[in-house]
Amino acid sequence: MKRIKYLLLFMMCLLLAGCTSGVNQQEDSTAIMTPSVTETVSDVEIEEAKILSSRQEEPGTEDASDSSQSSMPGRGEPLDSTLQVHFMDVGQGDSILLIQGEHSMLIDAGDNSCGTKVQSYLQANNITTLDYCVGTHPDADHIGGLDVIIYKFDCKDIWMPPCSKDTKTYEDVISAIQSKNYKITNPSAGGTYTLGDAEITVLAPVKDYGEDANNNSIAFKVVYGENSFLFTGDCEEEAEADILASGLDVSAQVMKAGHHGSDTSNSRELLEAAAPEYFVISSGEGNDYGHPRAEVLNNLRSMGIKVFRTDEQGSIVAVSDGADITFNTMPSESWQAGEPKGSSNSSMETQAETESSYEESESIQKRVVLNTNTMKIHRMNCSSVKQMSEKNKQVSSLTVEELKAMGYEPCKNCKP
Repeated sequence: MKRIKYLLLFMMCLLLAGCTSGVNQQEDSTAIMTPSVTETVSDVEIEEAKILSSRQEEPGTEDASDSSQSSMPGRGEPLDSTLQVHFMDVGQGDSILLIQGEHSMLIDAGDNSCGTKVQSYLQANNITTLDYCVGTHPDADHIGGLDVIIYKFDCKDIWMPPCSKDTKTYEDVISAIQSKNYKITNPSAGGTYTLGDAEITVLAPVKDYGEDANNNSIAFKVVYGENSFLFTGDCEEEAEADILASGLDVSAQVMKAGHHGSDTSNSRELLEAAAPEYFVISSGEGNDYGHPRAEVLNNLRSMGIKVFRTDEQGSIVAVSDGADITFNTMPSESWQAGEPKGSSNSSMETQAETESSYEESESIQKRVVLNTNTMKIHRMNCSSVKQMSEKNKQVSSLTVEELKAMGYEPCKNCKP
Protein backbone atom coordinates (compact mmCIF):
# COMPACT_ATOMS: atom_id res chain seq x y z
CA MET A 1 0.00 0.00 0.00
CA LYS A 2 2.83 2.26 0.91
CA ARG A 3 4.47 1.45 -2.41
CA ILE A 4 1.31 2.49 -4.25
CA LYS A 5 1.22 5.76 -2.34
CA TYR A 6 4.86 6.42 -3.13
CA LEU A 7 4.28 5.53 -6.77
CA LEU A 8 1.32 7.88 -7.05
CA LEU A 9 3.27 10.63 -5.33
CA PHE A 10 6.18 10.09 -7.71
CA MET A 11 3.89 10.27 -10.75
CA MET A 12 2.30 13.49 -9.52
CA CYS A 13 5.75 15.02 -9.09
CA LEU A 14 6.61 14.04 -12.65
CA LEU A 15 3.38 15.61 -13.95
CA LEU A 16 4.00 18.81 -12.01
CA ALA A 17 7.57 18.98 -13.25
CA GLY A 18 6.42 18.61 -16.87
CA CYS A 19 3.89 21.43 -16.58
CA THR A 20 6.49 23.74 -15.05
CA SER A 21 8.93 22.96 -17.84
CA GLY A 22 6.34 23.82 -20.51
CA VAL A 23 5.61 27.12 -18.92
CA ASN A 24 9.31 27.96 -18.67
CA GLN A 25 9.88 27.02 -22.32
CA GLN A 26 7.04 29.33 -23.37
CA GLU A 27 8.45 32.16 -21.28
CA ASP A 28 11.94 31.56 -22.72
CA SER A 29 10.52 31.74 -26.22
CA THR A 30 8.89 35.09 -25.47
CA ALA A 31 12.07 36.41 -23.93
CA ILE A 32 14.05 35.71 -27.12
CA MET A 33 11.60 37.63 -29.35
CA THR A 34 11.25 40.64 -27.13
CA PRO A 35 14.95 41.53 -27.02
CA SER A 36 15.07 41.44 -30.79
CA VAL A 37 12.34 44.08 -30.97
CA THR A 38 13.91 46.02 -28.13
CA GLU A 39 17.31 45.92 -29.88
CA THR A 40 15.80 47.21 -33.11
CA VAL A 41 14.13 50.20 -31.42
CA SER A 42 17.30 50.90 -29.51
CA ASP A 43 19.33 51.12 -32.77
CA VAL A 44 16.89 53.63 -34.28
CA GLU A 45 17.02 55.76 -31.17
CA ILE A 46 20.80 55.66 -31.16
CA GLU A 47 21.00 56.72 -34.80
CA GLU A 48 18.56 59.58 -34.16
CA ALA A 49 20.61 60.63 -31.18
CA LYS A 50 23.76 60.62 -33.27
CA ILE A 51 22.11 62.82 -35.89
CA LEU A 52 20.81 65.25 -33.28
CA SER A 53 24.18 65.31 -31.59
CA SER A 54 26.00 66.01 -34.81
CA ARG A 55 23.60 68.86 -35.58
CA GLN A 56 24.21 70.41 -32.19
CA GLU A 57 27.95 70.13 -32.63
CA GLU A 58 27.80 71.60 -36.18
CA PRO A 59 25.20 74.41 -36.22
CA GLY A 60 25.93 75.11 -39.88
CA THR A 61 24.38 71.78 -40.89
CA GLU A 62 21.23 72.26 -38.86
CA ASP A 63 19.38 73.85 -41.76
CA ALA A 64 20.35 73.21 -45.37
CA SER A 65 18.89 76.57 -46.42
CA ASP A 66 21.09 78.39 -43.89
CA SER A 67 24.15 76.63 -45.30
CA SER A 68 23.32 77.66 -48.85
CA GLN A 69 22.95 81.29 -47.78
CA SER A 70 26.67 81.51 -47.03
CA SER A 71 27.17 82.21 -50.75
CA MET A 72 24.16 84.46 -51.17
CA PRO A 73 24.26 88.27 -51.51
CA GLY A 74 25.88 90.12 -48.65
CA ARG A 75 28.34 87.39 -47.68
CA GLY A 76 31.34 88.33 -49.86
CA GLU A 77 30.84 85.83 -52.70
CA PRO A 78 30.21 86.95 -56.32
CA LEU A 79 27.15 89.22 -56.59
CA ASP A 80 26.77 89.16 -52.82
CA SER A 81 26.68 92.92 -52.60
CA THR A 82 26.05 95.82 -54.97
CA LEU A 83 28.02 98.08 -57.24
CA GLN A 84 27.24 101.72 -56.55
CA VAL A 85 28.16 104.33 -59.15
CA HIS A 86 27.94 107.93 -57.92
CA PHE A 87 28.05 110.57 -60.64
CA MET A 88 28.80 113.56 -58.41
CA ASP A 89 27.55 117.02 -59.24
CA VAL A 90 30.78 119.01 -59.48
CA GLY A 91 29.54 121.60 -61.93
CA GLN A 92 31.39 121.75 -65.23
CA GLY A 93 33.63 118.76 -64.60
CA ASP A 94 33.71 115.07 -63.78
CA SER A 95 33.93 113.08 -60.58
CA ILE A 96 32.59 109.55 -60.25
CA LEU A 97 32.79 107.24 -57.24
CA LEU A 98 32.42 103.47 -57.59
CA ILE A 99 31.82 101.33 -54.50
CA GLN A 100 31.75 97.53 -54.56
CA GLY A 101 31.61 96.01 -51.11
CA GLU A 102 34.69 97.27 -49.28
CA HIS A 103 36.41 98.35 -52.51
CA SER A 104 36.24 101.74 -54.19
CA MET A 105 37.43 103.70 -57.20
CA LEU A 106 37.40 107.45 -57.84
CA ILE A 107 37.35 108.69 -61.42
CA ASP A 108 38.44 112.34 -61.52
CA ALA A 109 37.70 114.98 -58.89
CA GLY A 110 36.28 118.05 -60.62
CA ASP A 111 38.11 121.38 -60.88
CA ASN A 112 40.29 123.13 -58.31
CA SER A 113 37.28 124.34 -56.32
CA CYS A 114 35.90 120.81 -55.85
CA GLY A 115 38.62 119.06 -53.86
CA THR A 116 37.03 119.46 -50.42
CA LYS A 117 33.56 118.81 -51.84
CA VAL A 118 34.66 115.47 -53.27
CA GLN A 119 36.54 114.72 -50.05
CA SER A 120 33.36 115.27 -48.01
CA TYR A 121 31.35 113.10 -50.38
CA LEU A 122 33.81 110.22 -50.00
CA GLN A 123 33.89 110.56 -46.22
CA ALA A 124 30.08 110.57 -46.10
CA ASN A 125 30.27 107.19 -47.84
CA ASN A 126 32.81 105.90 -45.28
CA ILE A 127 35.68 105.84 -47.77
CA THR A 128 39.12 105.84 -46.17
CA THR A 129 41.08 103.99 -48.86
CA LEU A 130 40.75 104.05 -52.62
CA ASP A 131 41.72 100.94 -54.57
CA TYR A 132 42.03 103.14 -57.66
CA CYS A 133 42.36 106.92 -57.99
CA VAL A 134 41.97 107.82 -61.66
CA GLY A 135 42.84 111.07 -63.39
CA THR A 136 41.45 110.35 -66.85
CA HIS A 137 43.47 113.16 -68.44
CA PRO A 138 45.28 116.30 -67.22
CA ASP A 139 42.56 118.90 -67.83
CA ALA A 140 41.74 121.03 -64.78
CA ASP A 141 38.02 120.17 -64.77
CA HIS A 142 38.97 116.53 -64.18
CA ILE A 143 42.07 116.60 -61.98
CA GLY A 144 41.67 119.98 -60.28
CA GLY A 145 40.56 118.45 -56.97
CA LEU A 146 42.65 115.30 -57.26
CA ASP A 147 45.56 116.64 -55.22
CA VAL A 148 43.27 117.06 -52.20
CA ILE A 149 42.04 113.48 -52.55
CA ILE A 150 45.58 112.11 -52.83
CA TYR A 151 46.63 114.00 -49.71
CA LYS A 152 43.56 113.02 -47.67
CA PHE A 153 43.07 109.35 -48.63
CA ASP A 154 45.22 106.26 -48.96
CA CYS A 155 45.41 105.37 -52.65
CA LYS A 156 46.52 101.87 -53.61
CA ASP A 157 46.84 102.60 -57.33
CA ILE A 158 46.87 105.89 -59.23
CA TRP A 159 45.98 105.86 -62.92
CA MET A 160 46.93 108.64 -65.30
CA PRO A 161 47.56 108.64 -69.07
CA PRO A 162 51.09 109.02 -70.44
CA CYS A 163 50.68 112.72 -71.21
CA SER A 164 51.19 115.84 -69.15
CA LYS A 165 50.12 119.46 -69.15
CA ASP A 166 52.15 122.52 -68.34
CA THR A 167 49.74 123.91 -65.74
CA LYS A 168 49.82 124.64 -62.03
CA THR A 169 46.91 122.21 -61.59
CA TYR A 170 48.85 119.33 -63.09
CA GLU A 171 51.94 120.24 -61.08
CA ASP A 172 49.88 120.19 -57.86
CA VAL A 173 48.66 116.67 -58.58
CA ILE A 174 52.17 115.41 -59.34
CA SER A 175 53.47 117.05 -56.17
CA ALA A 176 50.77 115.32 -54.10
CA ILE A 177 51.68 111.97 -55.66
CA GLN A 178 55.37 112.47 -54.99
CA SER A 179 54.78 113.63 -51.42
CA LYS A 180 53.22 110.25 -50.60
CA ASN A 181 55.75 108.26 -52.62
CA TYR A 182 53.05 106.90 -54.92
CA LYS A 183 53.76 105.54 -58.38
CA ILE A 184 51.63 106.32 -61.42
CA THR A 185 50.13 103.49 -63.47
CA ASN A 186 49.56 104.08 -67.19
CA PRO A 187 46.90 101.43 -67.96
CA SER A 188 47.02 99.98 -71.47
CA ALA A 189 44.07 99.18 -73.72
CA GLY A 190 43.03 95.59 -73.19
CA GLY A 191 44.34 95.45 -69.63
CA THR A 192 42.02 93.93 -67.03
CA TYR A 193 41.64 94.71 -63.33
CA THR A 194 39.20 93.93 -60.53
CA LEU A 195 37.27 96.07 -58.09
CA GLY A 196 35.98 93.56 -55.59
CA ASP A 197 33.64 91.38 -57.65
CA ALA A 198 33.51 93.89 -60.51
CA GLU A 199 35.72 93.48 -63.57
CA ILE A 200 37.42 96.38 -65.32
CA THR A 201 38.62 96.34 -68.94
CA VAL A 202 40.73 99.27 -70.14
CA LEU A 203 39.67 100.53 -73.59
CA ALA A 204 41.90 103.56 -74.14
CA PRO A 205 44.21 105.20 -74.89
CA VAL A 206 44.73 102.87 -77.82
CA LYS A 207 47.76 104.85 -79.01
CA ASP A 208 49.81 107.94 -78.22
CA TYR A 209 48.00 111.13 -79.19
CA GLY A 210 50.88 113.40 -78.31
CA GLU A 211 49.79 116.37 -76.22
CA ASP A 212 46.13 116.03 -77.14
CA ALA A 213 44.82 115.62 -73.60
CA ASN A 214 41.24 114.71 -74.51
CA ASN A 215 42.09 111.89 -76.89
CA ASN A 216 44.65 110.58 -74.41
CA SER A 217 41.85 110.04 -71.88
CA ILE A 218 41.75 106.74 -70.03
CA ALA A 219 38.56 104.90 -70.98
CA PHE A 220 37.31 101.64 -69.52
CA LYS A 221 34.32 99.39 -69.00
CA VAL A 222 33.18 98.03 -65.64
CA VAL A 223 31.15 94.81 -65.52
CA TYR A 224 29.27 93.60 -62.45
CA GLY A 225 27.26 90.44 -62.99
CA GLU A 226 25.04 91.10 -65.97
CA ASN A 227 25.37 94.89 -65.71
CA SER A 228 28.00 97.09 -67.33
CA PHE A 229 29.11 100.73 -67.26
CA LEU A 230 31.18 102.63 -69.85
CA PHE A 231 33.47 105.57 -69.00
CA THR A 232 35.33 107.44 -71.77
CA GLY A 233 36.68 110.58 -70.08
CA ASP A 234 36.94 113.32 -72.71
CA CYS A 235 37.79 111.01 -75.62
CA GLU A 236 36.87 112.71 -78.86
CA GLU A 237 35.77 111.14 -82.13
CA GLU A 238 39.30 110.17 -83.18
CA ALA A 239 39.94 108.20 -80.01
CA GLU A 240 36.41 106.77 -80.09
CA ALA A 241 37.00 105.47 -83.61
CA ASP A 242 40.27 103.88 -82.50
CA ILE A 243 38.50 102.15 -79.61
CA LEU A 244 35.92 100.70 -81.99
CA ALA A 245 38.64 99.66 -84.45
CA SER A 246 40.46 97.80 -81.65
CA GLY A 247 37.59 95.33 -81.44
CA LEU A 248 37.22 95.69 -77.67
CA ASP A 249 33.68 95.24 -76.36
CA VAL A 250 32.11 98.62 -75.56
CA SER A 251 28.54 97.44 -75.04
CA ALA A 252 27.12 98.80 -71.80
CA GLN A 253 23.80 99.43 -70.10
CA VAL A 254 25.01 102.73 -68.65
CA MET A 255 27.29 105.11 -70.55
CA LYS A 256 28.89 108.18 -69.03
CA ALA A 257 28.79 111.01 -71.57
CA GLY A 258 32.14 111.72 -73.17
CA HIS A 259 33.40 115.30 -72.72
CA HIS A 260 30.29 116.43 -70.83
CA GLY A 261 28.00 115.79 -73.78
CA SER A 262 30.09 117.61 -76.39
CA ASP A 263 29.43 116.96 -80.08
CA THR A 264 33.17 116.44 -80.58
CA SER A 265 32.62 113.21 -78.62
CA ASN A 266 29.73 110.74 -78.30
CA SER A 267 29.75 109.85 -81.98
CA ARG A 268 26.77 108.07 -83.45
CA GLU A 269 29.03 105.10 -84.18
CA LEU A 270 30.07 104.76 -80.54
CA LEU A 271 26.49 105.13 -79.32
CA GLU A 272 25.34 102.39 -81.68
CA ALA A 273 28.17 100.08 -80.64
CA ALA A 274 27.66 100.68 -76.92
CA ALA A 275 23.85 100.60 -77.24
CA PRO A 276 23.31 101.96 -73.72
CA GLU A 277 19.95 102.00 -72.01
CA TYR A 278 21.00 104.93 -69.83
CA PHE A 279 23.27 107.92 -70.53
CA VAL A 280 24.63 110.14 -67.74
CA ILE A 281 25.82 113.67 -68.53
CA SER A 282 28.03 115.55 -66.07
CA SER A 283 28.03 119.25 -66.88
CA GLY A 284 27.55 122.58 -65.17
CA GLU A 285 24.31 124.49 -65.27
CA GLY A 286 24.57 127.32 -67.78
CA ASN A 287 28.16 126.40 -68.67
CA ASP A 288 30.08 128.44 -71.23
CA TYR A 289 30.60 125.50 -73.62
CA GLY A 290 26.99 124.72 -74.51
CA HIS A 291 27.15 121.23 -72.99
CA PRO A 292 25.32 119.03 -73.64
CA ARG A 293 25.08 119.78 -77.35
CA ALA A 294 21.85 119.47 -79.33
CA GLU A 295 23.29 116.95 -81.82
CA VAL A 296 24.14 114.54 -79.02
CA LEU A 297 20.75 114.90 -77.35
CA ASN A 298 18.98 114.39 -80.68
CA ASN A 299 20.89 111.15 -81.27
CA LEU A 300 20.08 109.94 -77.78
CA ARG A 301 16.41 110.76 -78.16
CA SER A 302 16.10 109.10 -81.57
CA MET A 303 17.75 105.95 -80.17
CA GLY A 304 15.40 105.79 -77.18
CA ILE A 305 18.21 106.20 -74.63
CA LYS A 306 17.19 107.51 -71.20
CA VAL A 307 19.23 110.52 -70.03
CA PHE A 308 20.31 111.69 -66.58
CA ARG A 309 21.94 115.11 -66.09
CA THR A 310 23.84 116.54 -63.16
CA ASP A 311 23.15 120.11 -64.34
CA GLU A 312 19.43 119.49 -63.87
CA GLN A 313 19.23 116.73 -61.26
CA GLY A 314 22.31 117.05 -59.10
CA SER A 315 24.32 113.95 -58.19
CA ILE A 316 23.11 110.79 -59.93
CA VAL A 317 23.50 107.43 -58.16
CA ALA A 318 23.11 104.10 -59.96
CA VAL A 319 23.01 100.86 -57.96
CA SER A 320 23.51 97.44 -59.55
CA ASP A 321 22.79 94.13 -57.82
CA GLY A 322 24.34 92.28 -60.74
CA ALA A 323 21.01 91.80 -62.48
CA ASP A 324 19.16 95.12 -62.33
CA ILE A 325 20.17 98.77 -62.14
CA THR A 326 18.22 101.35 -60.16
CA PHE A 327 18.73 105.12 -59.99
CA ASN A 328 18.06 107.66 -57.26
CA THR A 329 15.96 109.75 -59.61
CA MET A 330 13.89 109.51 -62.77
CA PRO A 331 15.45 110.25 -66.18
CA SER A 332 15.43 113.83 -67.38
CA GLU A 333 12.69 114.75 -69.84
CA SER A 334 13.78 118.26 -70.74
CA TRP A 335 16.07 117.45 -73.71
CA GLN A 336 17.31 121.01 -73.27
CA ALA A 337 20.61 121.61 -75.05
CA GLY A 338 23.25 123.91 -73.63
CA GLU A 339 23.85 127.35 -75.06
CA PRO A 340 27.50 128.35 -75.51
CA LYS A 341 28.06 131.85 -74.17
CA GLY A 342 29.04 134.43 -76.76
CA SER A 343 28.72 131.87 -79.54
CA SER A 344 25.72 132.93 -81.55
CA ASN A 345 25.55 131.87 -85.17
CA SER A 346 26.84 135.25 -86.32
CA SER A 347 29.83 135.19 -83.97
CA MET A 348 30.60 131.60 -84.96
CA GLU A 349 30.50 132.58 -88.62
CA THR A 350 32.75 135.55 -87.86
CA GLN A 351 35.19 133.22 -86.13
CA ALA A 352 35.17 130.87 -89.13
CA GLU A 353 35.83 133.80 -91.46
CA THR A 354 38.65 134.99 -89.21
CA GLU A 355 40.25 131.53 -89.22
CA SER A 356 39.93 131.34 -93.01
CA SER A 357 41.41 134.79 -93.41
CA TYR A 358 44.25 133.82 -91.10
CA GLU A 359 45.07 130.69 -93.08
CA GLU A 360 45.20 132.69 -96.31
CA SER A 361 47.40 135.47 -94.95
CA GLU A 362 49.54 133.48 -92.51
CA SER A 363 52.67 134.06 -94.61
CA ILE A 364 52.12 137.82 -94.37
CA GLN A 365 51.12 138.21 -90.76
CA LYS A 366 50.99 135.50 -88.10
CA ARG A 367 48.06 135.88 -85.73
CA VAL A 368 47.48 133.79 -82.62
CA VAL A 369 44.79 133.25 -80.03
CA LEU A 370 45.58 133.88 -76.39
CA ASN A 371 43.90 132.20 -73.44
CA THR A 372 44.01 135.00 -70.89
CA ASN A 373 43.09 132.52 -68.13
CA THR A 374 45.78 129.87 -68.70
CA MET A 375 48.22 132.36 -70.26
CA LYS A 376 48.73 130.08 -73.27
CA ILE A 377 49.39 130.99 -76.92
CA HIS A 378 47.51 128.99 -79.56
CA ARG A 379 47.30 128.82 -83.32
CA MET A 380 43.92 129.91 -84.68
CA ASN A 381 43.08 126.36 -85.76
CA CYS A 382 44.19 124.67 -82.54
CA SER A 383 41.56 122.29 -81.13
CA SER A 384 41.89 124.04 -77.76
CA VAL A 385 40.53 127.25 -79.27
CA LYS A 386 37.19 125.56 -79.98
CA GLN A 387 36.86 124.64 -76.33
CA MET A 388 37.98 127.99 -74.99
CA SER A 389 35.54 130.26 -73.20
CA GLU A 390 34.87 133.42 -75.18
CA LYS A 391 35.64 135.57 -72.17
CA ASN A 392 39.16 134.12 -72.01
CA LYS A 393 39.84 134.32 -75.75
CA GLN A 394 41.90 137.10 -77.32
CA VAL A 395 43.33 137.32 -80.84
CA SER A 396 46.79 138.84 -81.05
CA SER A 397 49.18 139.89 -83.83
CA LEU A 398 52.19 140.04 -81.53
CA THR A 399 55.01 137.59 -82.07
CA VAL A 400 55.43 134.58 -79.84
CA GLU A 401 58.62 136.07 -78.39
CA GLU A 402 56.83 139.30 -77.52
CA LEU A 403 54.01 137.36 -75.87
CA LYS A 404 56.46 135.17 -73.92
CA ALA A 405 58.02 138.35 -72.57
CA MET A 406 54.54 139.23 -71.28
CA GLY A 407 54.27 135.93 -69.41
CA TYR A 408 52.46 133.80 -71.99
CA GLU A 409 53.58 130.28 -72.92
CA PRO A 410 53.18 128.52 -76.29
CA CYS A 411 50.74 125.60 -76.48
CA LYS A 412 52.71 122.36 -76.71
CA ASN A 413 50.04 120.82 -78.91
CA CYS A 414 49.80 123.30 -81.80
CA LYS A 415 53.28 124.82 -81.25
CA PRO A 416 52.64 128.41 -82.53
